[in-house]
Amino acid sequence: MGDMDARAEPVRGPTRRRFLIGLGVGVIGVTSVGAMLLENDSPPGNTTLGAQWLFGRAVPGCTDPDFDDSAMTTVNVPHCVTDLSWQGWEPTHWEDVWVYRQHFDAPLGLRRGRAFLTFDGMLSTATVYLNGRRITGGAAGYLPLTCELTGLLGPTDNVLAITVDGRWNQDVPPDLPRFPKPSAIDFYQPAGMYRPMTVRTTPEAYVSDVFAQGVDVLGPARNIEVRCTVDAGKSVAGPVRLTATLTQGGPAITHASVDLPALRKGVTTANVTLTGLDQVKLWDVDDPAMCDITVALEVGGKTVHEYSVRTGLRDASFTDNGFFLNGRRLKLFGLNRHQWYPFVGGAMPDRVQRRDAEILKQVLNCNMVRCSHYPQSESFLDACDELGLLVWEEIPGWDFVGDQTWRDLVLDDVRRMVTRDRNHPSIVVWGTHVNETLGPLDLYDHTDHLARQLDPSRPCGGAVSGQRGYAENLFPSAGGASVFAFNDYTKLATPAAPPTLLPPRSGVPYLVSEAVGSLVGAPSYQRTDPVARQQDQATLHAWVHERAAADDRYCGLLAWCGFDYPSGWYHSVNGIKYVGVMDFFRVPKLGAAFYRAQVDPAKRVVIEPAFYWDFGPNSPATGPGRQAVIWSNCDRLKLYLDNRLVASVRPDHAGFPHLAYPPFIANLTVKAGKRPELRIDGYLKGKLALRRQLSADPGGDWLRIVADDATLAADGADTTRVELRALDRYGAPRPYVPGSVDLAVDGPGVLIGDNPLDLESAGGAAAVWLRTVRGQTGTITLYVSHPVLGTAATTVAAT
Repeated sequence: MGDMDARAEPVRGPTRRRFLIGLGVGVIGVTSVGAMLLENDSPPGNTTLGAQWLFGRAVPGCTDPDFDDSAMTTVNVPHCVTDLSWQGWEPTHWEDVWVYRQHFDAPLGLRRGRAFLTFDGMLSTATVYLNGRRITGGAAGYLPLTCELTGLLGPTDNVLAITVDGRWNQDVPPDLPRFPKPSAIDFYQPAGMYRPMTVRTTPEAYVSDVFAQGVDVLGPARNIEVRCTVDAGKSVAGPVRLTATLTQGGPAITHASVDLPALRKGVTTANVTLTGLDQVKLWDVDDPAMCDITVALEVGGKTVHEYSVRTGLRDASFTDNGFFLNGRRLKLFGLNRHQWYPFVGGAMPDRVQRRDAEILKQVLNCNMVRCSHYPQSESFLDACDELGLLVWEEIPGWDFVGDQTWRDLVLDDVRRMVTRDRNHPSIVVWGTHVNETLGPLDLYDHTDHLARQLDPSRPCGGAVSGQRGYAENLFPSAGGASVFAFNDYTKLATPAAPPTLLPPRSGVPYLVSEAVGSLVGAPSYQRTDPVARQQDQATLHAWVHERAAADDRYCGLLAWCGFDYPSGWYHSVNGIKYVGVMDFFRVPKLGAAFYRAQVDPAKRVVIEPAFYWDFGPNSPATGPGRQAVIWSNCDRLKLYLDNRLVASVRPDHAGFPHLAYPPFIANLTVKAGKRPELRIDGYLKGKLALRRQLSADPGGDWLRIVADDATLAADGADTTRVELRALDRYGAPRPYVPGSVDLAVDGPGVLIGDNPLDLESAGGAAAVWLRTVRGQTGTITLYVSHPVLGTAATTVAAT
């Protein structure tokens, strides 16, 4: 962008890069509310801070150093500019210009070196001022904004002010014209400094970027080309040496060096080739073996800086005969993900972002996720690396391409996305075309070419929709992209007429990038909807995955979508689009049952009914009926009503011949007025492997409250989810619960959520989050009470 600082550079997350203090590098530490001290003796690490800021609406003079900010509110980052509920969001509440201010002192050690300030994400555009001077600005919604502070810091009384513009702006992707309503994009984007901020110092010459590209990974000449970028504030006389060293959880496996006669002022790139990689374990979805590559910069025989990246060595190949990982065929099986949460929009810290990757991989058994429709948190990508969850990452945008200013930002987004994330082994394709657009072809020629310049190791692509024949005419060879991805909503579906997929496009790698969603079957899937509709969601997802599994020419299918999300677009209900197989609170819906069952029973045995065993006023009086669906990875289920065997069923391999674990279909019709208990016994190879029981008697219902994490860091940012669920005596869900829960927090924690929380509207399942208070340790206790279900409590330690 034209007004970006010439020294701006991408910055990676803390698990992928660390700056070593002993080599002249520092990070900031926050010392008090509204004031911070830049320290040069912080512990090693590129520390991500939950810093406290002064916050308010932007007014004239608010970026001046002497502006009276005594009346501003103290907030912690990550932060959303407005209070939100879990539904009913109103864009006018955040569509304004806001300001964050920070006062700090800068010690001599910091002012002697080079200093950089990085904001990982601010929605949607931001401008940075230091001591009243504009430093940098631009679109910062989904990729970092970095500026250099070298030579601009005073010893005391520095003032940092950041204005964040949350207004709709058609010239900033992914914004599009405001028809038919304000913020008409498919997803809401609440404004704020919603990702972390980092300040760091470096020597005069330092390694600013490392890209490790595996070459001939499966061949005899396996090597890693390490592209090193050195940034020198002034020319440096030689000799200069760059040494790359690879480790994998132990001593160095290999290293190599390159010598340079000197460094000119500015940026210098050099390549180091690592060979001798026979001992390096390949990264795989089942065994995500990570490795570390550290590049040391030596000047005059002395090491002045080191830079480390975490990565993985693997071979990923999209072909017209499917997808291959490390030489073996792998059917891509996954979902799309939006990054939004109740109450705070996107303003959740690393721990919560990582949890979504754990859900997708470990609960829903996906091997791939599509980051729709923008680059997502690096902590989420780090978790994908470590868990073995493949990733499609794409630039911001949705169904619109704007003017030349807009297109210039698209190119800049490609540059920043690829440069930031190209060391992630989980990422296997770049989405360099705006989602659901059919051109302009000249722009996509440029975006594809730029991505390949920055990273020759991955293919490009872009999801198209609508009439595929028209798209094929526009993209005769996938438009220069390597993967033809199609959002396949070509046929509406009902239980009597399951969805079909268009056949794979001949001659190019073919991936179904969306399916099911809200365009087939039903407008939404809420827990308060009819049970038959909720059950159908799992079946619809199973049908499309069955069809993708039936033909090796499909690389795979990524269904729509993982989590409910906020939207003012069609098929939204009170501002929420209920199309996820998990709800907005990250609690599984009945639609998740199919995904939860797709796991080897050697890992865990699953029995998930796609119905509620409930005979209340909102439920069928005769139970789930003749076509009750149960998802399981057992090979046989026995069903009992009041301990009387009523059915012995096997998986429906005839209807779903290509699914590893098809559904079980059973007649669970109950006589009107009867309320028997249901028992499901699951067998593997003739032996009882798991038993599930469901109660029809609401007299034993209770309220479960459980936190995802037992311990949090007392940094004012660390946060954990606390799930609240109405359950029967055996732990099966109860969706039709009247009333709300009241909540109270004791100890050094802050409640993120509605209080009281409407459990009835949420269908008997919801969540709140607990955030620590900076510098305050101890036990955080959350108490909840419900007029019918009683009381419960959980504790979390802040350390």
